[in-house]
Amino acid sequence: MSCYSRSHVTNDCLVHSFTARVTLDRSTTADLLADLGEVDVRKLYSPAGYSSMYLYCVHEFHMSEDTAYRRIGVARTARQFPAIFPALADGRLNMTAVLLLAPHLTPGTADELLTAATHKTKVEINLLLAERFPQPDMPTLICANTPAAVTGELALRPVAEPSLQLAPERVVPSGAPDAPVRMVPVPGRTKLDPLSPGRYAMRLRSSRSRSSRSPPDRAGRAVPRTVGTSLPKSGVRFGSAMAAGARS
Repeated sequence: MSCYSRSHVTNDCLVHSFTARVTLDRSTTADLLADLGEVDVRKLYSPAGYSSMYLYCVHEFHMSEDTAYRRIGVARTARQFPAIFPALADGRLNMTAVLLLAPHLTPGTADELLTAATHKTKVEINLLLAERFPQPDMPTLICANTPAAVTGELALRPVAEPSLQLAPERVVPSGAPDAPVRMVPVPGRTKLDPLSPGRYAMRLRSSRSRSSRSPPDRAGRAVPRTVGTSLPKSGVRFGSAMAAGARS
């Protein structure tokens, strides 16, 4: 029987094991981030032949680009605000929460924000940040969204400055050929981002057939279309600010 099979384990034992391993994983993750942060500060990736911690994680330890990016970002933030480490270890915060909070953390706000974000979901933390740090409304706009291949001078290049190599989208391993990068469009959907209490930014990606209807204005009413305006076959992207619960 495989050591990873659980079909023979009773329900109570399985739940107990699952709970214990989740607890251990949180503690292990906090310790891993503490080690990663210290390796980063000491630049111990250099003796191994890497110019950045990001490249070290991806190519030496075969982390995914996203995992490396997230762990480095959380480790650096936690070194600035050490209260994050125990909060990760006991499950009060997760890495997504830390990354959302990071741009807003200061010595004066860290303790209060970390406490307020305890056990909150990503959606709840976004709402919390919208209340504490309200953003201005977005303008209502319609723009063509034409997928295109990125070639030649727009292709990804290695980044000379190691500190900039944290972002996966800007990093290419040394010696990568200048080959065209094919951009694959993401399936369309509507996205709501909280801007301030009761107000959200709405982003809608739509096909030409669906976009024949006019986008709503800020109060949720249809905006008259301009006579003679044609929409591109590739589709349009609507952007607007809307009040929660607004109806015509």
